[in-house]
Amino acid sequence: MSNACFIEFTVANSRIMKTSILLMNVLTSALVALLLSSCTRERIVSFRSLLVEMSDVDAITRFPDPSYRLIQQSSYDRRTVSPDSAGWFANDDYTQFIREEKNEGRSEFVMFEAEGPGAVVRWWMTFGNQDALTSYIRVYLDGNPVPVLEGMATALIGGGLLAPPPLSTSVSPLTEPQRQGYNLYLPLPFSKSCKITLTNSSVLINPERRTPSIYYNICSRLYEKDTRVISITRETLLADSLTIAECCEVLKGKKALDARGESASSSEGRYPPGTACTLVFEENNRALESLSLRLEANDTASALRNTLIRITFDGHETVNVPAGNFFGTGYSINPYSTLFSSTDSTGRMIFRRIMPFSNECTVSVVNGSNDTLGIEAEAVTVAYRWDKRSMYFGASWHEYSGIEAAGSENTGGTGKHVDLSIAGLKGKGVYAGDAVSVINSADAWWGEGDEKIYVDNEVFPSSIGTGTEDYYGYAWCRPEPFSHPFISQPTGEGNFFPGMTVNMRYRSLDAIPFENGIRADIELWHWVKTKIDYSLTAYYYVFPGYVTEAPRTRVSAQKP
Repeated sequence: MSNACFIEFTVANSRIMKTSILLMNVLTSALVALLLSSCTRERIVSFRSLLVEMSDVDAITRFPDPSYRLIQQSSYDRRTVSPDSAGWFANDDYTQFIREEKNEGRSEFVMFEAEGPGAVVRWWMTFGNQDALTSYIRVYLDGNPVPVLEGMATALIGGGLLAPPPLSTSVSPLTEPQRQGYNLYLPLPFSKSCKITLTNSSVLINPERRTPSIYYNICSRLYEKDTRVISITRETLLADSLTIAECCEVLKGKKALDARGESASSSEGRYPPGTACTLVFEENNRALESLSLRLEANDTASALRNTLIRITFDGHETVNVPAGNFFGTGYSINPYSTLFSSTDSTGRMIFRRIMPFSNECTVSVVNGSNDTLGIEAEAVTVAYRWDKRSMYFGASWHEYSGIEAAGSENTGGTGKHVDLSIAGLKGKGVYAGDAVSVINSADAWWGEGDEKIYVDNEVFPSSIGTGTEDYYGYAWCRPEPFSHPFISQPTGEGNFFPGMTVNMRYRSLDAIPFENGIRADIELWHWVKTKIDYSLTAYYYVFPGYVTEAPRTRVSAQKP
């Protein structure tokens, strides 16, 4: 072979080797990038991550990742099978369990059971008498026969055994213990399974009788099967005590938001009927952080009922709600304070929830009354990183004015109760809470009705409860007011007598994601036949293109 050929061959081989090395480097880099991307995308759910999520005001503005389905298991009356069944409005919503098991000679009644990765995120209970108060709870995770948590129900759920207030609390504090609603918001993650049981030697269940009266609602996230969830342990509570304390400070409103470039706009003046006080923000990647309003009027009730809050984000009007309903005070000034809204004795109303927009936001306070109103409004915006998971905040409202309550057959009523719409949405988003304002007209309790929430075309609701006051975190139709970060009763004057009652519930870890739509109903189940005003407000986050359905009532084909 000539020298020229040898040199040419060597150069050619060199080029091939360099090309191969370069290609191998590219493939290696791509593989590393893919692995890093895969690791980056993996979301590990733990006790600490859930507490951090609860403390993060931005979290609910983005569609969940990893995704989950929210379910509720409760002591609802098992005769409630379908709208065409005789028991659709059945009301024995107590001492109902999945089954009874024998364990080391004792009876354990299964309250909750779920397979796969998940987390219990909201737990409510109440008890009808002294015997019911002696209930003992055990929480089993991942098939382990030894409970990871156990204790007397009142201490475990609302008595601060697992966490301090407001993560563990009972309301109203003005009510005697056995009439309080016990609430636990401390998350209980599990990787494979969860079973919760109750032991009470006084429990008697037969076709004629259920005793004592034990009520419960347990909400849980169920994640996709490949989601990595780290189960809670007893040691977790000790190791993460600082995270628990920090979360409590956030929920109490004692920990301010980090500086995020706050910007405020306000307006004050006199506005004749039909005019509006308007605040406009034309900024990129911002979010409303709060909206405050004070109304000066000769007729406060009329002003709160007829002044409309309208909010448009990037050209989409997603909020159109009367001021009294939007801010949760009803049609009079009722001081209260939650994490997301409040009213003080001066009549200043505040709504605090991160409400993001990409380019523009318009807030209008419209005087729909017949009188000139003094309107003092202020909106604060903060920086927000808009991304493909970001959603618009929305709120809808409607009122059933003078609707006829059927009443119980035991009190001369027909027993033909109805389901009322809290909200109906078509599209993709997250359900973030609701509120009810009722003008009662009789000396009787109006709220025996259970919530029924259907997600993505469910035939039977994945959330069904045990009573209106239970859904809103208190119990036994008690009228005493209370405030809590997630629930409140600013006034309960209408619970036993003619008057107004306002209840609200804001969702955090128990927010409900939906891919195609959601329908939230609540039963109008009044003890007596009468007419009442029943208004409902829903709060949610949605992607553009969603549609709100018209309100409606649904009557069971048969009476219970």
